[in-house]
Amino acid sequence: MAEIRNYTLNFGPQHPAAHGVLRLVLELDGEVIQRADPHIGLLHRATEKLAEHKTFIQSVPYMDRLDYVSMMCNEHAYVMAIERLAGVEVPIRAQYIRVMFDELTRILNHLLWLGAHGLDIGAMTVFLYCFREREDLMDVYEAVSGARMHAAYYRPGGVYRDLPEQMPQYQASKFHNEKAIREMNANRQGSVLDFIEDFTARFPKAVDDYETLLTENRIWKQRTVGIGVVSPERALALGFTGPMLRGSGIAWDLRKKQPYEVYDRMEFDIPVGSNGDCYDRYLVRVEEMRQSNRIVRQCIAWLRANPGPVMTDNHKVAPPTRLEMKESMEQLIHHFKLVTEGMHVPEGEVYAAVEHPKGEFGIYLVSDGANKPYRLKIRAAGFAHLSALDEMARGHMIADAVAIIGTQDIVFGEVDR
Repeated sequence: MAEIRNYTLNFGPQHPAAHGVLRLVLELDGEVIQRADPHIGLLHRATEKLAEHKTFIQSVPYMDRLDYVSMMCNEHAYVMAIERLAGVEVPIRAQYIRVMFDELTRILNHLLWLGAHGLDIGAMTVFLYCFREREDLMDVYEAVSGARMHAAYYRPGGVYRDLPEQMPQYQASKFHNEKAIREMNANRQGSVLDFIEDFTARFPKAVDDYETLLTENRIWKQRTVGIGVVSPERALALGFTGPMLRGSGIAWDLRKKQPYEVYDRMEFDIPVGSNGDCYDRYLVRVEEMRQSNRIVRQCIAWLRANPGPVMTDNHKVAPPTRLEMKESMEQLIHHFKLVTEGMHVPEGEVYAAVEHPKGEFGIYLVSDGANKPYRLKIRAAGFAHLSALDEMARGHMIADAVAIIGTQDIVFGEVDR
């Protein structure tokens, strides 16, 4: 009689539910997962090593490409590390702009997560709904920085420029006639702030639409309730952060526990799950989108009332204006030094962490006083979550592995670095 052996199956990297480049080696007993072994590194680009050969400012665009759906949050941790080490004061208006864009980025991230997670489990409509809202936020990114995704908008000392007074508008083309274009441009007549405010007014209704499709949907509940359960104790022991930790019932959020920028002035709640399964993590993230919307509205109100500088006036860190540069020899020298060799950061080491949409995203930076980092270590939120995939998937079916990968909200740019 033949002995019964476990069956080994390669899940990914080509599989659409493997979220990019995850190669998951599954050891199966029938269709039940006995062991799940994630093989990573297929998107390794040596970001940490490259940063050692680039000036401080040149590494900002590399941060966008780590978690490439939460671009500005990655930049935030990096510029915060530099500012702490250099002792740079960030103007209060720039801090509000950063907080606003952190929360818009959180909404961007959660929209992509919800769409992809839904699509993996078989809910096509949610994907299309989420991308409808995502498109507006991409336009906001483009309005302030010129790029839809890789913004490089945060700079050491503040942000690249103030919010534009005019929101870019659609032009007539052979696809859209004048009447259609007028309707599309209806909420783009004012400034970027006006457009964001219009978005925050529409967004809660959109979240209601997603919840109508999923929250009480019995197929969605069958696929997520009781799947990938992690107890609060295990979640802490495995190094979970963000929605993965809060879904298990632990109210840990860096925006409340270790406030940075102006989060201590914001009013918002931290959603917390109770069962630690995929369904609770879904509820936590959906509520986070609503809370982010609240924070953005508070930032808009403050930014309207308080104009001011958005970049530090310390010209060892930030370049002077063109006018200053042409009038003063000293400013010309500052400009020349910044452009040719970049800013110098005092000797020392620093760790700066932000509450990234996926968890705690940290930058550990060591400087030897030069114009480049001596060493840069990135603490990616998704890395700890992926390492727990084996524990979360054991005893579940192959189809549940897809739901668990979805609930972890993994992006390989940051996991592989």
